Amino acid sequence: MTITDNTAAPSRPMEPIKLDNLLISFTTEFQRVWDTKNLRSSPAGFWRPAPPPDVLPGYFSLGDIAIPGFANINGTNVAAVVREADSPSIDSTKGKALSRPDNFELVWKDSGSGAKTYVSIWRPIPPEGYVALGLVCASDHEKPSVNSVRCVRMDLVTPATAGPLIWSDKGSGAKQNFSAWSIEPPIAEAGEICFLPGTFTGVQSHSRPSSYLASYALRVPLTVQSSTAPAAPMLSGFGSPSPIEPATVTQVTRLPWFAVRDDMHPLEQLRSSPYYRLERADRYVLVGHEHNAGDQYRSVKWTAERAQNASLLQVFNRLTAIELDKAWPIRTPGDNWAIRFSANLSKTFTHTETSSGGWSKFYPLEVVALAAKNTMVAVYQLQSEYRLLRADNTPVTFGIEYSDDESLYLSQYPSEKDAVITCPSPMASGHEQGEASFGQDEIPVLPTEQVMVTTDTAP
Repeated sequence: MTITDNTAAPSRPMEPIKLDNLLISFTTEFQRVWDTKNLRSSPAGFWRPAPPPDVLPGYFSLGDIAIPGFANINGTNVAAVVREADSPSIDSTKGKALSRPDNFELVWKDSGSGAKTYVSIWRPIPPEGYVALGLVCASDHEKPSVNSVRCVRMDLVTPATAGPLIWSDKGSGAKQNFSAWSIEPPIAEAGEICFLPGTFTGVQSHSRPSSYLASYALRVPLTVQSSTAPAAPMLSGFGSPSPIEPATVTQVTRLPWFAVRDDMHPLEQLRSSPYYRLERADRYVLVGHEHNAGDQYRSVKWTAERAQNASLLQVFNRLTAIELDKAWPIRTPGDNWAIRFSANLSKTFTHTETSSGGWSKFYPLEVVALAAKNTMVAVYQLQSEYRLLRADNTPVTFGIEYSDDESLYLSQYPSEKDAVITCPSPMASGHEQGEASFGQDEIPVLPTEQVMVTTDTAP
């Protein structure tokens, strides 16, 4: 996609995206194959990604690029290119990630157009177990070289669909009709990013391709690096506990440059921050505490405010494009993404694996604890902060916080005393009562209508 700007193209390659034994990088250098200046049709140019061998040795195109108009796209467009990794697949039963096409199938040629130059467009025929991700042009009516493109192993891609029209030969006078279409990725599953190399698909008609036309997107897992979670606080006396425990970075996921909106040009992102770090830091926040110095049980009630904020979530999405609880981008008119993609964060990373709609709940949570005689009790809630950092560790924008209703903990001193804690739901109707078992010191509480928690000591 065109991302016109005077920003210099990257002088050195980014660390490639590694997908099993496939390496994926990006180039801003192209070779013009053909344009429609000699045709009586709308203007368009067809270009081949040309990764420089001194910068991206061994990289190949996945197909040619079709662009409306006659502009030179060198330094203004980006395309994904691929190469075989030095190490084999982690699955010994799988072969190489890439393969040359076995042959080519003619899709269209300009015979009858009266143009002074010849052109033809071909579909690579992949070997068994591989797929082609784009079409290839030739500045004559001869088949392209099998070294002009590579096919990708089928398990590394996912089906895609035809997107908006790029160009059609309507009015050219050619004997065959033809139209070139962009490709749209599918909505990514949780923990994945699906993206297109920038190629196009085409059919021998001026109508939109039907769904049976095979198109594919690269599919890459969004891996999460996990660290040890902070331990739940434990009371050690009758003194007032700390209201906030230290935060610990527990999970990190890396996002490629094209999946993040930043206040810099996309080519500058590719050059200076090819990857972004989305960090999750967890800590325990005190909901409330009570010292029951009497000789009778005492019921105590607190309100746990939600850390998530609807307005801040909207601003965070507007500034970064990232959605924390669903796939992005949500495409709108005027979108100008350098690479077409769909990304979806892991559910464990975003706390959505157990609580559907947790990010859309903003009302406070009422927590009730029943403290035994001569006992100090404290209730804590796990709170997470998400920060998006560039490659130089500078923040892209403010952090976003989340309170996890699935992680309420009760600590008591002395620990052998009984305690009961309940969480009345703000909308009690339609909920069922649940029970939870726990250890004597840290007690997880589930966000049901009422959760009874007791130790094994009778009152």
